[in-house]
Parts: sequence; C-alpha cells; structure tokens
Amino acid sequence: MAVVKQKSELPPSKARGEPADAAKPRRSRTKVEQRADKMEQILDAAEYLFSIHGLYGVTLKDVAQRVGVHHTLLNYYFTDKKKLFDAVIARRAEVTIQLRMQALDDYDAATKGKPTVEGALRAFLDTDLDLYSQGGENWKNYGALGAQVSNTPYGAELFDLHFDPVVLRLIDLLKKALPGCAEADIFWGYHFVTGSLMLTLARTGRINRLSGGLCDSDDFEAVKDRMATFMAAGFMSICKPDADASL
Repeated sequence: MAVVKQKSELPPSKARGEPADAAKPRRSRTKVEQRADKMEQILDAAEYLFSIHGLYGVTLKDVAQRVGVHHTLLNYYFTDKKKLFDAVIARRAEVTIQLRMQALDDYDAATKGKPTVEGALRAFLDTDLDLYSQGGENWKNYGALGAQVSNTPYGAELFDLHFDPVVLRLIDLLKKALPGCAEADIFWGYHFVTGSLMLTLARTGRINRLSGGLCDSDDFEAVKDRMATFMAAGFMSICKPDADASL
C-alpha cells in the first residue's frame, strides 16, 4: 500500500519552528498616528485640569507635566492656552451636537411634525445624558468643564459658536409643540432647562448631602428618568398665548 504524505496544515513559519510573528512583522505606527495619539493624550489631560481649575487656573506647563512631556511640545501643538482650551471644547462638542441633532430630526420625522414638549426635550436631553453616563470618566470631565465655563463670558461665547444650531433646532420643535405660546416664554423655558442640565453635569455632590445619600449627583440615569418630564411641566405652566399672534 502506498503511503500518502499529508501536507502540514501549519503555516510555513510554524512548520519550520519559527515564531508566529516572524511571518508577519508588526507594522510600526506612522508619524501621523503617533501625532494623533499624542494629541488625544494632551486633550484628555487638559480637559481634566480645566474641569477642576478652569481656564485661568491651568498653564500649558501643567498640562505637559500631566502628559509627561516637555512643555515645549505643547507650544508646538498650541501657540497659547486659549487655543488649547478651544480645542478641548470643540472635540466633544462635535460629537454631542451631531447625536442630538440626529435625535431631534428623527423625532420630528417620527411624529410627522407634531412633537410634544416632553418628547422634544427627551430627544435633546436624554441623548446628551447617555453620553455622560456611558462615555466614561473623560466624558464626565467634559461635562463638568462645560458646566463651569458656561457661566463665564468666554465660555458663553464658545457655547454660542458650537451649540446654537442644535439649541435652535430644539426651540423649533418646542414652537411646534406649543403653537400658541409666546416666543419669549419658550426661550425662558430653555434657559431654565440648560441651567438644570449644567448643574447636573457639574456633579458637585450637593444633592448627596442634602438628601442624606438618597440621591447621587453621579446618577445620570435618575436624572434622565425625571428631567424631561419635570421641564415639560414647567413649559406648560409658564406658557402664555402670544398676544401678537392673535392680532
């Protein structure tokens, strides 16, 4: 009987007893990839420090020390501290704006242009709260930073620049949901909504102490369960017919 020789099923490198990695050498990262990784480290470090100390309590040298690089590297990427601060705000703003705008558009389409106040608020608020509750500590740092800078003139300018389009999209839905409401009341209602959201994102722990531990300022799910419903009732309460619209 002829003996049939079976071919080895092992790759040539293993058949020869060579290490598996020898067949496919590991690709070294490109300079572009290295630069992108370093930039993320810098932005994460700056985000954390700014969220605690604010724009004026942090230096480029502080950020460099947290990253573990010489401060001249920070000057290579950013000519001054404000440019770094702007980049920190812009990085995650793009993400949250895109998600909320999509949620508002989807809700508008699903309701065929007949939204409710609570439904519009849920599309706006819940989408954002999910990011902070599920996105990890970096997103929570960003939330705390946003809460802090929103109460400063420079921070308000950045919020105008980045967030006005998505806020005005929400206002558009609220006007559809409250066709007889005075426009000023809708804007005041949003003012109260954003104040509540910023206090939530600040995670100060005050509600923990006030409630004797019954509530937790890190419990974004508890906030999500209640905020839109509470705020919708507020809109319905303050909404008054627009006198001009009846003329």
